[in-house]
Amino acid sequence: MSRRRTQRPKPQPTPRPEQLSPAAPCPCGLPASYADCCGRFHRGGLAAPTAELLMRSRYSAFALRDEAYLLRSWDPVTRPERIDFDPRITWTGLEVLGHTDGGPFHTEGTVTFRAHYREQGDPGLMTERSHFVRHEGAWVYHAELSD
Repeated sequence: MSRRRTQRPKPQPTPRPEQLSPAAPCPCGLPASYADCCGRFHRGGLAAPTAELLMRSRYSAFALRDEAYLLRSWDPVTRPERIDFDPRITWTGLEVLGHTDGGPFHTEGTVTFRAHYREQGDPGLMTERSHFVRHEGAWVYHAELSD
């Protein structure tokens, strides 16, 4: 009797921002197209008006591997030189658990979220509380806060 080996399906490559259809659902999970949601921030010229929308746009940028946007939306004080994306990870969903401040009239804010992913086919979950600040009038990611 011979045994057949079953192979896991290979993960599909993550689309780049320029490859994602503007009409596609936004990776951040809000009920809008990518073009009308995070895509408008990724294209540049428009800044996220709240810390939560910046966090959502950064999640979408991670899902799409948009290094330029991630670096542009990172506080220069804590920004790395580059982003090392893990090719084994595919981001699959986002839940915003809560936020403090981070509105149009604040200078700081935090957003707590849960990001779902698949790593070589296995599901995973990451929870983070992120700190955002204003830099030259725009919201930027400053750092992950520990509990």
